[in-house]
Amino acid sequence: MYNVAIIGCGRISHKIAEGIAKNHDRMRLVALCDPIEEKMFETEKTYNKKIENELSLLKYKDYKEILDQNKIDIAIISTESGYHEDIGLYFLENGVNLIIEKPLAMSIEGAQKLVDTAKKNNLKLAASHQNRFNYPIQLLKKAIKENRLGKIFNGMARILWTRDDNYYLQAPWRGTWALDGGTLMNQCIHNIDLINWMMDDEIDTVYAQTSNYIRNIEAEDYGVILIRYKSGKIATIEGSAIVYPKNLEETLTITGEKGTVVIGGMAVNKINTWRVEGDNEEDYLSIDCGDPNSVYGYGHEALYKDFVDALDENREPLVNGKAGLEAVKIILAAYKSQKTGLPIKFENFIDFSTSDMKKINVRIYKYENN
Repeated sequence: MYNVAIIGCGRISHKIAEGIAKNHDRMRLVALCDPIEEKMFETEKTYNKKIENELSLLKYKDYKEILDQNKIDIAIISTESGYHEDIGLYFLENGVNLIIEKPLAMSIEGAQKLVDTAKKNNLKLAASHQNRFNYPIQLLKKAIKENRLGKIFNGMARILWTRDDNYYLQAPWRGTWALDGGTLMNQCIHNIDLINWMMDDEIDTVYAQTSNYIRNIEAEDYGVILIRYKSGKIATIEGSAIVYPKNLEETLTITGEKGTVVIGGMAVNKINTWRVEGDNEEDYLSIDCGDPNSVYGYGHEALYKDFVDALDENREPLVNGKAGLEAVKIILAAYKSQKTGLPIKFENFIDFSTSDMKKINVRIYKYENN
């Protein structure tokens, strides 16, 4: 049985608590940490409801106090993104396996430190890109690995959402370069991980254009990334926080010489198109995984199962630290491209942070508070 602590009890902590509860035969939540006590009690309620019990979990306002009094096997970090690196390194340096909600860190150096420290201490590190475990995504990956789509030409991810001013006002760290980044880092990173996983190739260059049109934040509310892979494949990612009046789509499209697949739904959980040579499309369109209750989807349960399997089997988790680093590095390359106006050679790109964007103005129009 693995003892688990959650560090950061914001909105996503409820999905985390549910995921732990659904693996209750192998994981148990023993500690919570957040500077706001009320949030810890709310996360505790979610966990107890799922396990149908009334446990009183240990609660801390300082994460460094947790290990003084408890044996923790797995720490799950879901704080503001800018704190992931420091908190993560603390737990890794003290012998605790780690799962970090996206993104792994806000800099290449920080993400690389996490990967290197986990390896040095023989610990497991995972990035919480839970959508890899969605059944339609798994079917697509299997089809690609079996070469049923033939040679892959390109991929496209579109994350066309709305995030109104209240979204940023209720958590003022959102949209800041120090603690979050813009729509590419906040909303698009899961699909960037997916498309890069499907391409399964070395990246040559990354080019991007971003803007801030209407949201009162430092970072972008709209952006487009173009990735050229060394084999010639091209991937594009379009992300928006300004779609009117509500979320429009979240889709992943993969095109090959023998097939085209589009996966959509609330959290890339539904097959929209499956035109693959030799397959009956209707068989795939009829697959019903059910709609999740939020854009977080329902992949946390499977991600945590895979993580404890990795611990038991002494293997890498499916979404390991290296995968988390790669997703962060793509977005940071996009930001540097916006800053310089140039495509970024990926293999030579080893030093950049969201903080390097602080003096870059991506705003198109002057913000007016109506």
